[in-house]
Amino acid sequence: MNLYEHTIIARQDISSSQLKQIQEKYTKLVEKHEGSIVKTENWGLLNLSYLIKKNKKGNYIHFKIKADGKTISELEKNEKIDKHLLRYLTVKVKEFDLKTIYFGKKEEQKEN
Repeated sequence: MNLYEHTIIARQDISSSQLKQIQEKYTKLVEKHEGSIVKTENWGLLNLSYLIKKNKKGNYIHFKIKADGKTISELEKNEKIDKHLLRYLTVKVKEFDLKTIYFGKKEEQKEN
């Protein structure tokens, strides 16, 4: 099993329930293909560097996934045709950094 960090950017105009459905959909897809989600982070609505499909902002969801290459290719194949997503990125890593919270509030980081 390989380790991957996978980030998706969903459209800015979707509701929080739709965002939760997207998160659950891709979590189930990874688990269906014998992978596992180690950690999921919802980074929230952030500004984009440039317009993507007429959107200035996007909802970011970050997954830390333990799976093989076939699972990731199946995940990306499904994300390509999802009309709610603007972009996705998968990076293979050697180990996960589970302690650092990159887009959390400052108080949360001090508690850890």
